[in-house]
Amino acid sequence: MERNMRQRLAMAGIGGLAGFSLHLLLEVASHDLLSERAALTATGFAAVFFGGWLGLIGPLPILRAALGAAGVALFATLFLLLASLRFDRIESMFDVAGSLISMLILATVPLPFLVARAQGNWRDYPVLFTAAWSLVVRMAAAWLFTGLAWGLILLSDALLSLVGVPMLGRIIESDVGPWLITGLALGIALAVVMEYSDLVSPYLVLKLLRLLLPPILLVMTLFIVALPLGGFAVMFGGVSVAQTLIVMAAIAAMLVTTAIDQTDAEAVQGAPMRRATQALALILPAPGALAAWALWERVAQYGWTPDRLVGVIAAALALGYGVIYAGSVLAGRGWMARIRQGNMAMALVLLALAMLWLSPVLDATRISARDQIARYVAGRTAPADLDLYSIGRWGREGEAALAEFTRLSREPGHEALAARLTRPGLQAPEHSTRDAAVEIAGLMQVRPAGQEAVREAIVARLSPAERRLWKTGCRTRLPDGRPGCVMVVGDFLPERAGDEALVLTLRRRGGLDLAGYALGEGRLDTLAVRSLGVGDWDDPAAVVAEILDGPPDLGPAPVNRLRMGGDSVVLMP
Repeated sequence: MERNMRQRLAMAGIGGLAGFSLHLLLEVASHDLLSERAALTATGFAAVFFGGWLGLIGPLPILRAALGAAGVALFATLFLLLASLRFDRIESMFDVAGSLISMLILATVPLPFLVARAQGNWRDYPVLFTAAWSLVVRMAAAWLFTGLAWGLILLSDALLSLVGVPMLGRIIESDVGPWLITGLALGIALAVVMEYSDLVSPYLVLKLLRLLLPPILLVMTLFIVALPLGGFAVMFGGVSVAQTLIVMAAIAAMLVTTAIDQTDAEAVQGAPMRRATQALALILPAPGALAAWALWERVAQYGWTPDRLVGVIAAALALGYGVIYAGSVLAGRGWMARIRQGNMAMALVLLALAMLWLSPVLDATRISARDQIARYVAGRTAPADLDLYSIGRWGREGEAALAEFTRLSREPGHEALAARLTRPGLQAPEHSTRDAAVEIAGLMQVRPAGQEAVREAIVARLSPAERRLWKTGCRTRLPDGRPGCVMVVGDFLPERAGDEALVLTLRRRGGLDLAGYALGEGRLDTLAVRSLGVGDWDDPAAVVAEILDGPPDLGPAPVNRLRMGGDSVVLMP
């Protein structure tokens, strides 16, 4: 019991340290004490390290688990940093499909291999199988406990508040309290799960999942039989069709894996279940092939985008699993062993693809942006079919593509492209743009009054992530209840045609965010903001209120500057 208590205290301490570290890093990022890229690197490393450390403790001793988790975190963070170099603003990175999924793969797939290596052979399939499923079940149980703990804490706070005891409420409402509570609860839960590993094991989950195999086999068989009768046109309704097929293929592959287990002795034994497992393995190539076909038709018609590239890679993986599974069954005796070896090989392929996706080798933004330009130049894509709004969100490559389209639009014969660039071509779909403009218009005031058209034009060209940042800042209220944001429009750069805009938004936990924008040639340019003073206002809310209450004090400097709160800022192109 004493050993268990020490283990619980150690795990609770690690969980609490994880929560405190992530809170501290977010505070550092929110106060601009680190550059965006440095903050992303530090936060990514901490998240992967602590997640891996907590997951590996049990199968590995605490110190060995820390070393293994540190290696995985360093490995994953390096590729995260490489991927971030494609974007000027870190928020834009997460608008491109595949980044978070690839990071998750790099953070989790190596963990079972570390456990197997510690036990003598990193290719030992039974150890890999048990380690992977144990990690999933342990983490799921720990997070379930953490959720229940939070429910109890909130209920207790509501009860104590009735008798005037606000102690829990103050902890919950503090900046660091929720992070510490979550980390402590997760650490304690994982420690208890380890103590009762014979009770909280993956075998019950695996046995339950096997029950789903016959129904999934029936559904997939009916789909494949009915598809020719209903017509293949249904396959080309969009990316969502391919996504459904890929998800079904992934579920089918997982069910086959659970059915064959780690060895033949633990696999399904009855003849009906073995035949059902073989049948599901034999038809597994079908959804992957159909998904690849549907996506390839979209690519041939409209060209590459990051979403389609992610889809094609996922369909190729699904098809790869299908070929391995079906080929193993068709090869006769020993088919289960061949599938197990195929699973291990495909895990390494998945890891390699995640690395390539985050590296310059497989830069989805570069591939997509250059393909869209090439298709337009070759006459395979009409100006009306160019999704310029999406292209503009593809980081530096997307911006370069928009610049190239702008250059082409000035040449004779490209009048339709010029019209596309000057009309709502860089906007989101009409309904979503209108909704966003209406919502932000109700939150963010413009100074001087009468410049609301500039606000609407900028909102139309913002990415969804940037709109969320604006709305978050505006929902942080001033003491008098007004939204904590304002846009100042003026001729900040006299040598540049037109006005520029400076947006001020309050941070939720204190501080002031400044962002500069300019509209030019149908696109939105982001301007750097530089302070001519110390850049630290004692009362950011008073600064925003001062601008809302009076006309902006725009005056000359080496460049024009906006005076506010005893300091001033300038915009730099």
